[in-house]
Amino acid sequence: MQVADQVTRTLRRPLLALADSDRVEAIMRRNGVSKGLVRRFVAGEGLDDAIAAVRDLAARSIPSTLDLLGENVTTQEAARAAVDAYVVILQRLADAGLEPNISVKLTMIGLDAGADVAREHMVPILERARAVGGFVRIDMEGSAYTEQTIAITEALHDRFPDQVGTVIQSYLRRSADDVERMIRRGARVRLVKGAYAEPAEIAFTDRREVDESYRRLMLRLLDAGAYPAIATHDSALIAAARQFTAERGIPPERYEFQMLYGVRREMQGSLVGAGYRMRVYVPYGTEWYPYFTRRIAERPANALFVLRQLVSG
Repeated sequence: MQVADQVTRTLRRPLLALADSDRVEAIMRRNGVSKGLVRRFVAGEGLDDAIAAVRDLAARSIPSTLDLLGENVTTQEAARAAVDAYVVILQRLADAGLEPNISVKLTMIGLDAGADVAREHMVPILERARAVGGFVRIDMEGSAYTEQTIAITEALHDRFPDQVGTVIQSYLRRSADDVERMIRRGARVRLVKGAYAEPAEIAFTDRREVDESYRRLMLRLLDAGAYPAIATHDSALIAAARQFTAERGIPPERYEFQMLYGVRREMQGSLVGAGYRMRVYVPYGTEWYPYFTRRIAERPANALFVLRQLVSG
């Protein structure tokens, strides 16, 4: 474990930097072996592929959150196209008899053009979610967007309290305060560790500190949060959640575990078999490269494998 941790710390920042490399992305897209690994973490490039993955998971009693990959659009046309796509996704899921549950990045619907733009673009998405009995998770991005994302979530939650929630990253030093903000208003939180490269001034950089922060925030949300989503693949943190809820008499229907598509499948099934709610985050789309790079940066064995393929390919 210590060796794996050292590899992760050594490779994480340079691998995250590759998320912005057009040259490496082109190599990855051409490399057949790498494409196979991508399909482990990404359901496909089209909505039909994603719905097929969601249907397969539902057959195993595992609901999904569908995520159309992409971020930081640069034109109004692209932002409006993304809004239309999210509305279609919600309707397609409902029409297929699947839970209409999606994740949205605000920079994909125009946040870089202004908070007002992103907030207004969220309205038709949330209106469709309300119409089909769905739910929309506003995803968290890099720290430059954290306060805007929280504030937009708060404004939308006033209008759509049952349709919208957000994500809190445990590695940010501000996250304890953000969790309390969400608890006070009864907004749903998906708790993650965080997958962006952030400076030590605003984020914990030691894995133990990140894990301890996650544990504190997790227990607080389980105790007082509105249907929190415990999004982790960490066996120790999952065990801590199970022990805490058992000791406090918190029933499984008050929260859920979440994991990423293609990660720890056996554990996903084990949690479902033990009576816990388990949801899988299913990403898809042509803009898979930044997402894939962040996933690889989190898993040293996969990072070494991909690097070997790039060198040999």
